[in-house]
Amino acid sequence: MGRELVADEPLELSRAHVVVAGYGVSGRAAAAALRGRARSVTTVDRAAPGADVTDLAPAALASVDLVVASPGWRPDAPLLVEAGQRGVPVWSEVELAWRLRVPREDGSGPAPWLAVTGTNGKTTTVEMLASILRAAGLRTAAVGNVGTPVVEAALDPSLDVLAVELSSFQLHFTATMAVEAGAVLNIAADHLDWHGSLDAYAAAKGRVYAGARVACVYAVADARTRDLVCEAEVQDGARAIGFTVGVPGPGQVGVVDGVLVDRAFHGPDPRARHGRADELATLDDLVAFAGADGTVPPHAVANALAAAALARAHGVPAEAVRDGLRSYRPGAHRIETVARADGVTYVDDSKATNAHAAAASLVAFGAGSVVWVAGGLAKGAAFDDLVRGAADRLRAVVLIGVDPAPLADALARHAPEVPVVRVDPGDTGSVMRRAVEAARSLARRGDTVLLAPAGASMDQFRSYAERGDVFAAQARAQTGDRSTSTSRTRE
Repeated sequence: MGRELVADEPLELSRAHVVVAGYGVSGRAAAAALRGRARSVTTVDRAAPGADVTDLAPAALASVDLVVASPGWRPDAPLLVEAGQRGVPVWSEVELAWRLRVPREDGSGPAPWLAVTGTNGKTTTVEMLASILRAAGLRTAAVGNVGTPVVEAALDPSLDVLAVELSSFQLHFTATMAVEAGAVLNIAADHLDWHGSLDAYAAAKGRVYAGARVACVYAVADARTRDLVCEAEVQDGARAIGFTVGVPGPGQVGVVDGVLVDRAFHGPDPRARHGRADELATLDDLVAFAGADGTVPPHAVANALAAAALARAHGVPAEAVRDGLRSYRPGAHRIETVARADGVTYVDDSKATNAHAAAASLVAFGAGSVVWVAGGLAKGAAFDDLVRGAADRLRAVVLIGVDPAPLADALARHAPEVPVVRVDPGDTGSVMRRAVEAARSLARRGDTVLLAPAGASMDQFRSYAERGDVFAAQARAQTGDRSTSTSRTRE
């Protein structure tokens, strides 16, 4: 892998020959930002149209001063390995963005970053955070892994503060970023094929805390996130702020009698944290996440608390937290009811691309009531804990994906009584039609057909969004339901 850089290591971009590895969304943004700033820019991508070259000979790196790697490029990619061996630094697009930040229009310096990472909940939390910041009258954008490349926002002087979603891929090659406040929402096994181990994956996530100026936000219920805070080198005065769906202790945000409260941010007097709690919002303000019984699931509450903690670290008043959470509406493919027919509800949670997210999805439903449509790229993860914990929720399972064996084996071990139907992956174009047909035949009145794949989509679909769209279209087509407008069950 490319060597990491310390903050004071010089690199004059105006004299640098730069290679951008990957020409997708972030690669295009990085190349655009570098043109006119670097001496030369060469883009490399075997598949994406428009790249300068499809490959780069190792000898060509002799004249290269910097490689900017897109998130899809693994550390063991030959180009990145060769760069490391030659001492050529490798930056992520996020690292590039941090180094290229421009001052704000008022001349007060670059916009601070409030950054979120974690296995699940990143996008929702960042979008909640942006909603809160806007409610406070701040000019902001939700950027990074959520959509808009960070480098584009870093070059926009009109923004007051950035709400930044960061994946472990992006953080891996990020070395000098120092956010105002950062949060790790949770750590669960994911992307182990990319990182090699859970420890390496967690360490990449933990980079969000490095150099933090005001706060490191962590999950009280997830000891690994607190460990990452303890291990982080932060700036003097930065504090560890826990979030919990229970009653918060001093220095934490949490819930008391249905009210989201802050026991962490009470001005300069630390003694205030022991004697008071500011009301931030109520569970009723999170009604967009409520299930059919009106209950807001714990993970949605946790995401809201993490967003609130980051906003409070930036000095946002409590009433803006309330207004921002109240006005926020979750995005697509996160537990959306897409069809109803014959007493059966069809729900799209295609965003549940790993076991941790699928578990949070399944737990929202009653015992024996779910026909689970699952499967996809496992990314090196195991599914025993997921199936063990969700077995009592399952009526039946329909397995999609090119390789359904990991999930099938876990089901055989921990839910042998649950009927399992495997959809032949041979005809990719008809996979979801056949999956919905099988699910309909297995469902009974009162059941939910739930797409919560626990795997990535790229084995059979272009994206999790396409997977969810096809599921919704098939559910409506096969049930004849034209009346169901997309509605939110929970996150």
